Amino acid sequence: MTNLNDLRDEALRIAVEHGFKDATIGEDTALMHSELSEALEDHRAGKGPTDVWYEEKNSQSAAPYEGSVTIVTTVTRYDRQRHDGPLRKPCGIPSEMADVIIRALHFCGKHGIDIDAAVREKMAYNDSRPFKHGGKAI
Repeated sequence: MTNLNDLRDEALRIAVEHGFKDATIGEDTALMHSELSEALEDHRAGKGPTDVWYEEKNSQSAAPYEGSVTIVTTVTRYDRQRHDGPLRKPCGIPSEMADVIIRALHFCGKHGIDIDAAVREKMAYNDSRPFKHGGKAI
């Protein structure tokens, strides 16, 4: 079984290889928050928590993210794994949640955090807490 530190190391490798290494702690935190905001915007637009669709960038663009965007219809989990042609950008709340986790893992890799141990420790503590501890509505 892969532990979170393995995923942390992979997230850090990908980020560094693609030039994402110079952000401050504040910038990294804001970027994690922005992924949650994108998930909220999908919810506000009426998307369900398991809705996934793909965007395909116009290949005639001169630079990344220029040109028109084609929305590919929402597909089932099985169909997500199949595609013909270039990889398409997955969109929706599941993709944004993945981005939150990836950014958090990248952060942990940059700062040498043993996230696997931290998550296990925190989950054990949370398991020891009383039902709806804190008395707050949410």
